[in-house]
Amino acid sequence: MAERHSALGAGYTRGPHGKPGEPGVRLQEITGLVLHQVAAWPQTVAQVGDQLAQAIGCTSAPQPGHSATGSYGIALRVEPLKWWLLNTEPPQLSVDSGATLDLSHSRTHIRISGPEASTCLNRLIPIDLRESHFTDGQVASSGFHHVGVTLWRSPTGFDLFVPRGFALSLWEILLETAEQFGLDIC
Repeated sequence: MAERHSALGAGYTRGPHGKPGEPGVRLQEITGLVLHQVAAWPQTVAQVGDQLAQAIGCTSAPQPGHSATGSYGIALRVEPLKWWLLNTEPPQLSVDSGATLDLSHSRTHIRISGPEASTCLNRLIPIDLRESHFTDGQVASSGFHHVGVTLWRSPTGFDLFVPRGFALSLWEILLETAEQFGLDIC
């Protein structure tokens, strides 16, 4: 397997940036991404959902726009017929029931946390990210500076999955926006 290098490269400088004091936003690239897409056909959604739930070690697959965490991994329902599996291998599907695709090298995984994380992201992504509207476990596809991204509100903050080819330019925009809140790059 090819050695994976960060798409953020020299733009990833750890430490405090921007406004001095306690950071309002923390950014971290999550390395070693293992991400698989599992797609079902319309008539096999329930069957593939059951296989997926078993693969991650939980009782049921998540509904569209939600996630499920099991003992073996995490499933994000990114579309009505598609899930993303995080940190686990996909189930073996017959061609009659669905298809899988390894997306691990195609995305950069960025975690945004801190008390000002939702305010910072709301300046870049047109989704109401207040806790009362975008709750823990929710997943959404959106645009970030005209680039399609996937956002998941995880237990540790907001996890952003961006296409690898756009990662550095989106990272620079995110840094510039986050610096006004006080920024710590972990």
